[in-house]
Amino acid sequence: MTSSSSLEARAISRYVRVSPYKVRRILNQIRGRSYQDSVILLKYMPYKVCSIILKILFSAVSNAKQSFGKNDNLFVISEARADEAPFLKRFRPHAQGRGFPIKKRMSHIIIKVKVV
Repeated sequence: MTSSSSLEARAISRYVRVSPYKVRRILNQIRGRSYQDSVILLKYMPYKVCSIILKILFSAVSNAKQSFGKNDNLFVISEARADEAPFLKRFRPHAQGRGFPIKKRMSHIIIKVKVV
């Protein structure tokens, strides 16, 4: 017989062109919440990254349904994290002929859902 802690599915989105600092601000809000609550929060938050996180969350729940055949109401977000990805290096002209480096950051977003 399997324990409920092993019933966990995940979804990963790599090289998302959003800074991990901006993604973590949203992920901290949904971590530990139920799937239904998280969807409601993400739909009404005014940030660009919410639509990206919502797609990843839908994918994780879809993976869980495919693997375990459980209902939507039973899922809780067990892990939500944004890791640093390689960044794009760009330069902006500055005073006296110098170049000012700009880092265009990217993220790897990982969401895991488990059955309660």
